[in-house]
Amino acid sequence: MNKKDIAVQYKHSGFNCAQAVIAAYADEAGLDLETARALGAGFGAGMGTMGATCGALCGAQIVLGLQNKGRPVGGSARRLFSGFLERCGATVCADIKGVTTGRMRCSCDDCVANAVQLLEELR
Repeated sequence: MNKKDIAVQYKHSGFNCAQAVIAAYADEAGLDLETARALGAGFGAGMGTMGATCGALCGAQIVLGLQNKGRPVGGSARRLFSGFLERCGATVCADIKGVTTGRMRCSCDDCVANAVQLLEELR
């Protein structure tokens, strides 16, 4: 099973979007699932359930930092952000979900899958 499918499976198992992305990379990062889940706990439903930055994007940025052992990731982080914006139509959860417009741009499953696909492309 590929990382995208693993992440979406975690999303369907009660993990928020950030947790699902981080959990898909837990083994590579040397994290147990409990720690991966804890790292993403505050990013559900748009960072603190406030409809802010998408949790899948936040989770992907966390993974990027883990993959680079905490070294600066500015360029890669910008490419991740830009790619996510292009694929999902926004980076803010409320905008992605169409809270004010009534028009959803991207499902949570697709946000999670897009975030993981972008991480894979950055390798």
